[in-house]
Amino acid sequence: MNPARIETEFPAPAYRGNQEQALADIRAAFEAGNDVVLVRAPTGSGKSLLARSIAGAARTAGEAEANEPIGAYYTTPQVSQLDDVASDDLLEDLEIIRGKNNYSCILPGETDTPVDQAPCNRERMFDCQVKHRCPYFSDRSIAANRPIAAMTLAYFMQTAGSDVFGQRDVVVIDEAHGLAEWAEMYATIDLSPRRVPVWGDVQPPDIDGPDDAEGYAEKVMRIASRRQEELRGNAELDPDEVAERDRLTELISELQWFLEDYRDPDSATTWVVDQPDGAGTAVTIKPMNPERYLKHTVWDRGQKFALLSATILSKDAFCAGAGLDPSRVALVEVDHTFPVENRPLYDVTQGKMTYEERDRTLPRMAETLVRIMQAHPDEKGLVHCHSYGIQERLVDLLSEYGVDERVRVHDRENRDAVLSTWKRSDGNEVFLSVKMEEALDLEGDLARWQLLCKAPYPNTRDSRVAQRLEDGQWGWYYRAALRTVIQACGRVVRAPDDYGATYLGDSSLLDLFERARTDMPDWFAEQVDRMSTPDLPALDSGAAVGESSGRSRSRSRSRSRRSSTRDSDGSHPLSDVWDS
Repeated sequence: MNPARIETEFPAPAYRGNQEQALADIRAAFEAGNDVVLVRAPTGSGKSLLARSIAGAARTAGEAEANEPIGAYYTTPQVSQLDDVASDDLLEDLEIIRGKNNYSCILPGETDTPVDQAPCNRERMFDCQVKHRCPYFSDRSIAANRPIAAMTLAYFMQTAGSDVFGQRDVVVIDEAHGLAEWAEMYATIDLSPRRVPVWGDVQPPDIDGPDDAEGYAEKVMRIASRRQEELRGNAELDPDEVAERDRLTELISELQWFLEDYRDPDSATTWVVDQPDGAGTAVTIKPMNPERYLKHTVWDRGQKFALLSATILSKDAFCAGAGLDPSRVALVEVDHTFPVENRPLYDVTQGKMTYEERDRTLPRMAETLVRIMQAHPDEKGLVHCHSYGIQERLVDLLSEYGVDERVRVHDRENRDAVLSTWKRSDGNEVFLSVKMEEALDLEGDLARWQLLCKAPYPNTRDSRVAQRLEDGQWGWYYRAALRTVIQACGRVVRAPDDYGATYLGDSSLLDLFERARTDMPDWFAEQVDRMSTPDLPALDSGAAVGESSGRSRSRSRSRSRRSSTRDSDGSHPLSDVWDS
């Protein structure tokens, strides 16, 4: 890597905000000998442009010795972030590659077939005469030979050990705050009827901990391997058999990884097991602090790393979770350029939203939400419901107030489709969302206000969370929640001249701000210090509907109910990580 090129590789015609200073600080951090630079840059910093500048400083073929890696990777956990990169003219030299299921076969009669189910995957020894024009293999070849290859973090991890995507000089990870948690999720093994094709032959006994899981994993792997060999012996497979074969291959790899890691006395990974419904039911094997997994899938893939996010709250905690040596890691802080008065926080707390107290708090929160709607009669708003249970209860309560004609909801299957429709709509609709605190850009009139219904603490019923709390890792617990809150607050204010209000409905959020104060970025602490109680209008359901909706109440009520069962053609990249 040549850090001196970082500034000259900046792709825009001019700097804005603090970009010039940020690049100078990043350059200095690499020149000081750090292998990893964490860049804490708030919303609107232009992180993608910073990422492009860093990637552009990677060693080139003309600068490298024969055994030295060249080029760069750009990766992000968020599919939507990769889509933004693809549509940005300033980033056109980032060559994007996606998974096979995102491409269609071009053979006659197969144009509606995803590449992962095409004849090349169905028929043994199939010789595709047009492979050189296949959209997937073409994009893969181009990305493999361009200076900067861009992909999702999932694809990046899956290609570890690939001859096509080997080690490069520089790896840039955008939205990297949850890297350890994403790695844990990718490394989790789901043994259930839906995910184990041979489930009928391997229904589990009562699994009490990782020792029992070890023996069960051996059995599943043995029977899965037998079925895999049967499928491989067929000259031709139908699409369902292709999917089964591929899932068996993936499953065997997952189980091998677990068994090797669990039996390695030097491994730092702790494994936990969930089987909440007992013998004969699904088993989930989960890693905690998967340092070894990250080493193989991330840290061995490059020589220099830049990790960017608005919410890397603690350098030491991040390094501990990701298996990094803090002495080789630098933190670069980028100041916020959005005026604090444009991003106000308002205290409208109505009580706690814990499971025990939710039934008492939600009716008061629903009334407060109606009054917020009155205060914004002609503006679209976003409600962060945190869970589908809260969302469904709010829908019922808002219906009782007669304001449901202004409400739009989604379910697990249609979230992207309903979100897209809502974003395109005019008027004043209020979107009741679940798990959309990240990767959502609501600049300008797309949304002028939002309500946070619940402090987003990790689900304590998850075995990994429970284990961490049992080990006394309360700092991690509060940082995880604060990180999500900060991410959520950035959804409705996306530019220096943008503005949007964030209302806090759960009193546990105020407690969180006190407990996690030392981990707050200064710019967010300034927001918290300016937090005030708004003067909301007296309750008037008619005023909450507003004049711009222009629809009959009966028709709109029917539409808002139906919206949770239609348009099921997408899945948000963060869907349902926690649902408590």
